[in-house]
Amino acid sequence: MIELTSVIRDLREELGRAVAAAEGEALRFELGPIELELSVALERSGQAGAKVRFWVVESGAEAAVSAVSAQRISLALQPALAGADTPPFISGRADAHEQ
Repeated sequence: MIELTSVIRDLREELGRAVAAAEGEALRFELGPIELELSVALERSGQAGAKVRFWVVESGAEAAVSAVSAQRISLALQPALAGADTPPFISGRADAHEQ
């Protein structure tokens, strides 16, 4: 399983690379809302004041996690560049494993 914070951090890094690749390109795409649907497992430790942690379930592992507390969540993220008044632009070719 992967921590939800890692998934969002990696998404932010990928988008950052896409924004950088858009510089100087004639054809650019405005980055709009991003919707993610994830299977997550919840973990709460028994210590006082402990926080709940969300773990993203990798494909194929959901059956093993279902006994723990697997849930499906949807996130809608609105990307923005710090200090910018307009949405960021992205461009670039998809890698072989991307759609």
